[in-house]
Amino acid sequence: MSTSHLASVPGPEDSEVLPIKMLNDRILVCTDSPEGERRSSGGILIPATAQMARRLIWAEVIATGPNVRAMEVGDQVLFNPEDRYEVEVRGSDHIILRERDIHAVAAKRLEEGSTGLYL
Repeated sequence: MSTSHLASVPGPEDSEVLPIKMLNDRILVCTDSPEGERRSSGGILIPATAQMARRLIWAEVIATGPNVRAMEVGDQVLFNPEDRYEVEVRGSDHIILRERDIHAVAAKRLEEGSTGLYL
């Protein structure tokens, strides 16, 4: 169902770029906004300090391991920001998650009424 996607990171020498393959059920995602910052439906920027409760966040899948079954590169996923590992890839911050830490997947390819893998 899903295909692995190779990411690249700088190697030991600045000019060398090494490919990365995600393993097992790991997923590499990228959030589109700074940590905890979000916009209201009216376009108002809400800073991270305004958060009053635990809030799940959306991110885009950049790469998947071979055992990931419910999502593909380009999908949007919903997860708890406390269940993650952060990594820098080519100067950008990314997050590594396990498939079981994902609460929901949003993609045009999903059938209407699909309940997902773990429900």
